[in-house]
Amino acid sequence: MVSREELTAVPAAVSAPVLTPSGLAVPVSPADGNGESVLVRVRAGLPEFTGALQRVAELILADPAAAARSTIVELAERSGTSPATVTRFCRALGFVGYADLRLAIAGETGRAARTGGWTMDIGREIQPTDPLERVLGQIMAADTQAMHDTASLLDLAEVERAAEAIARADRVDIYGASGSALVGGEMQFCLHRIGIAAWAWTDVHNGLASAALLKAGDVALGVSHSGQTRETIEMIAEASSRGATTIALTSFPRSPLAEVADIVLLTATQATTFRPDALSARHPQLVVLDLLYIAVAQRTHERAHAAFSVTAQAVAGHRSASGKEAS
Repeated sequence: MVSREELTAVPAAVSAPVLTPSGLAVPVSPADGNGESVLVRVRAGLPEFTGALQRVAELILADPAAAARSTIVELAERSGTSPATVTRFCRALGFVGYADLRLAIAGETGRAARTGGWTMDIGREIQPTDPLERVLGQIMAADTQAMHDTASLLDLAEVERAAEAIARADRVDIYGASGSALVGGEMQFCLHRIGIAAWAWTDVHNGLASAALLKAGDVALGVSHSGQTRETIEMIAEASSRGATTIALTSFPRSPLAEVADIVLLTATQATTFRPDALSARHPQLVVLDLLYIAVAQRTHERAHAAFSVTAQAVAGHRSASGKEAS
């Protein structure tokens, strides 16, 4: 018997066909061959799942290999739900049934094992007595996996759209708070070095004032792992109301920030002890913005090359005696 909680547990933001950043509904199965990790999809949907469905998701993420070995009844019992709930969970991810989900998880854990086991420690709690060698290995494994997962999630057509918009823009505003502000500041620095008029705003009042002065042809980029930072959403919304092209860099395609943006660039994370998702998101965010920066430089090659030469010459007098360029 399916409970009322289970019948209403699927959030509106998660439906059977998986939605691409452009809003296109695409049924997903292990045979699709799009390279996207099923565990990445489970992790991305975790904040939106509620009740029984969230317990199924948490159990799978805690031990994917065990989930791949379990029958639907065993998985339901271990998560304290029912086979009907597990089936609903599978359909929420775009799978026809549990057999398809189980096959996808088994394939993913099998690939991890064949890499020599470097991914198998991801998710293990870091203990106070762990030697730094093991901590370093775990951090490297988590970050490497996050990079691979981000590459599978990222829509390169969206990156190209964002690069074209920035290359043509008279002005680029970048918004972010806390750790996202550091990432946004790095992007502003890179764009400025190649002659793109870019500003990074962390104070919401100053950011809103700047966004109000944007116009059609300008670009606003909002950085937020959760996509729920109110200040960043407000600044992007203001920029959008003025006709600017808006870009969201987030880990959640159905977040409020993604909903208000014209272009969505997705990242994935692998949290570790002392580094929750928001902190673990920094390296994947930098990778995506590095890609976007290079794409902009490609499209403005002559201007970018000239600007980089001039700016390098301007700081040449501050190089150390060894001849290395100052940062």
